Amino acid sequence: MHETGGCKYTGINKEYSIEDLAAFHGHLGPYIVLGYRMGRYVRLHFCSDPFQMKASVHCSGEPPQSCVADGIQIGSGCTLGKKNIEICPSDEILCEFSSNGKNMVIKPMPIKFPQKSDDSYPLLIEKLAEDMYRTPDSELFCTRSGL
Repeated sequence: MHETGGCKYTGINKEYSIEDLAAFHGHLGPYIVLGYRMGRYVRLHFCSDPFQMKASVHCSGEPPQSCVADGIQIGSGCTLGKKNIEICPSDEILCEFSSNGKNMVIKPMPIKFPQKSDDSYPLLIEKLAEDMYRTPDSELFCTRSGL
């Protein structure tokens, strides 16, 4: 297992901005924001060391739902390169985190998407993502912990 050795460049405690999320993902959408918020929550309330944690992202396995995995990576520090994140195709969206024999499951609340009515839909999706970024955790998802 790799150790950070006190690396000062990790940025693991950094709170990423909307601009940071969009730059990482290529655009700003609800699922990158949701994943980021879930990942950040788990890092703050479950396990702060991304080398000691694993994430299993349950979703359709296709965009846009799979975009939640990008947010999980930037929020939790679980990454494809460390091989401690996986996407598990599922009809339900949730993320299970495990560390040292414990786990936490985070399940998002339903997202109220705007109607696809005209050319303004991409702007409405971006506005939804901005609003979600500022929404309290308790309104975005619920958690369950266990052994």
